[in-house]
Amino acid sequence: MDPSAVNWNVTVDDFDSLLTYDDQSVWTTPDPSAQGFDASNSPWLRGTFHNTTTKGASVSLNITGPAIYIYGNTGPAYGSYEVNIDSLSLQYSAFRESASDKTTLLFSASNLTYANHNIILRNLGASANAGDKGGDAFLLDYIDTTIQLAPAGATVQNVTPNFSGGTSTFTNQDNASFSFSFHGSAISVFGDKKNDHRLYTVTLDNLPPTTLNGISGCGGAFGMTCEQQAPSIKYLASNLDDSLHRITLVNHANVNASFFDLDSIVVTVPSQYGPRQLSTSSSPFISSTTTSSSAASGSPTAIAKSGASIPDKVTPLLLMTFFIFCFLKPSFRQ
Repeated sequence: MDPSAVNWNVTVDDFDSLLTYDDQSVWTTPDPSAQGFDASNSPWLRGTFHNTTTKGASVSLNITGPAIYIYGNTGPAYGSYEVNIDSLSLQYSAFRESASDKTTLLFSASNLTYANHNIILRNLGASANAGDKGGDAFLLDYIDTTIQLAPAGATVQNVTPNFSGGTSTFTNQDNASFSFSFHGSAISVFGDKKNDHRLYTVTLDNLPPTTLNGISGCGGAFGMTCEQQAPSIKYLASNLDDSLHRITLVNHANVNASFFDLDSIVVTVPSQYGPRQLSTSSSPFISSTTTSSSAASGSPTAIAKSGASIPDKVTPLLLMTFFIFCFLKPSFRQ
């Protein structure tokens, strides 16, 4: 991990909008709004996961930072999978003779260049060449990625809860929007997920809009089903300088009059700014020794390389939370 910066681990749950599933219909997941659902008794983060047996099914994530850790499951039901980082493709197997009842590290890389990276996970199914002897399944639980908030030695401000009083602000109007100006080195937008949510865009400063999907992690037909009320990351940006920034979020309700629910905006305010220059290297890795996968064999360190160790969870940083609602009517939606 880079000692010259304040590093922060961001946990991206399988339901978060930062993840893009190429086809939700080929993935299955527990319904967090179902009667009797109890995340506290589940081995999976927030009680959910995404599982597929479809060969070629994929999920992608864009990150800016030096590290990524992917968690899922291993056992006789699982086959091989592919991890694409930018233009580099790596293959591993999640097959095990015996089943596991807990989340497992499937892939890690802590020596990524400091750049914008596109990560794609793809299910390959059982592969005899990889020694797979079972099924075609692949399971994703969550992903940890590391962003940098400030130069080493800097301090940041305090954190408050993501939810306030059990309420949220929502709209189902087409092109309804809000804007928010701030000083900070990183910003996160939180909301919930449901099957009556769909596309929205977020524009930061003068950058091109980012299109994201608020549909529930369950996927399925448009409707008031499969709601995840735990705070979901709807947008994330980091490596910002000390100038005044502005985000604008627009709901694209279209013919279904789909919803967007806003719960909070979290801004990181450091005592010292130090945005980094993005790497222009053609390789996503700082060195040629790249990755680790505990799923690749019976030993978690069987193919571990230098730079691939997993750091301890970073102590939660101190953040400042803002609640800004413009053009969206504050309401509580059952």
